[in-house]
Amino acid sequence: MRGLRSAGFGAFIGVALHLAFGMPLRSSLVHSVCIAASCWFWIDLGRIGVARWLYRRDLYQDNPKASGLVEGRWPGWPWMLPIIVIGTIIGFSAGNALAGWITGHPSPGFLRGSLSQALSLLVLALVPGVVITYWYYSRERLAAQETAILTAQRLAAEHQLKLLESQLEPHMLFNTLANLRVLIGIEPPRAQAMLDQMIAFLRATLTGSRAGLHPVSAEFARLADYLALMQVRMGARLQTRFELPAELAGAAVPPLLLQPLVENCIKHGLEPVVAGGRIDVSAAREGQHLVLTVRDTGAGLSNAESEGTQFGLVQVRERLAALYGAAASLQLQSSPGDEGGTLATLRLPLSLPLDLAVSPAEHPASP
Repeated sequence: MRGLRSAGFGAFIGVALHLAFGMPLRSSLVHSVCIAASCWFWIDLGRIGVARWLYRRDLYQDNPKASGLVEGRWPGWPWMLPIIVIGTIIGFSAGNALAGWITGHPSPGFLRGSLSQALSLLVLALVPGVVITYWYYSRERLAAQETAILTAQRLAAEHQLKLLESQLEPHMLFNTLANLRVLIGIEPPRAQAMLDQMIAFLRATLTGSRAGLHPVSAEFARLADYLALMQVRMGARLQTRFELPAELAGAAVPPLLLQPLVENCIKHGLEPVVAGGRIDVSAAREGQHLVLTVRDTGAGLSNAESEGTQFGLVQVRERLAALYGAAASLQLQSSPGDEGGTLATLRLPLSLPLDLAVSPAEHPASP
């Protein structure tokens, strides 16, 4: 691409010479393009050769500059200036000879004519050579800086996501242990059953929660495990329903993404209601987005407790922002229909497929 651009610059110079001095257009274009392409070839060849030689030298001497040389292929201006001069002399002579052979009209070169003519030709050839080289250097340096910025932003987002995940897992565990503590005081047999269920849940979750992404079917399976754990304590007061289309089972989602929303449904939606209620978890596709919904038929937003840190909602929003930026969102609203309750809707870019680690059919929902 650099060679083609250099030939394009040569064509521009050829047209300018034709318009400014009345030189024949065909001859001017052929000479300018051949000289520009030839100068680019010899300058670029010298630049790459010197950069590789410096890289091997610094690598042998354990110099940290070596990685920068092999990345940028830029040996520095002290090396580039003589490379440009030598490359221009060789490139001009070779390109001029090639153009003379093509057109049948050789033009003056460094080896023909007086010394003043040679110096004039050298200056005329060096000016565009230096300008074009600096232009390439600026573009590559800007591209390298943009790449470094994007890499730093990606690493920062990954670190932030790991921090959020490390906060989520203890939060979920402490909530479960608090529920277990209450149950121990009133019904020890059910507390023992809940403890057994929690041990099984933690074993199943430990490996999957360390992955960056997993299938949405695995996310639903972990939620089914968690809700089965909660059913030991709540009994018939807690009912669940899952809806996952087969074509979306392999969609990639972050582990434990829906967990805080389900915990909110239990704590703020169902527990304040004597009769309890139902939690519905579903997945659907809208264009290129995966839409996940968590709904309860409990107390609703208007009756929800105002106390608390809203850790779950903040955590989910921050994880979505770290992974997807503005392409993902979380919306909380009152559930439509007569059953009431609260509806949480997540929209995130659809990514298919991942291997199906767990099928939601292995975790049948409560009626």
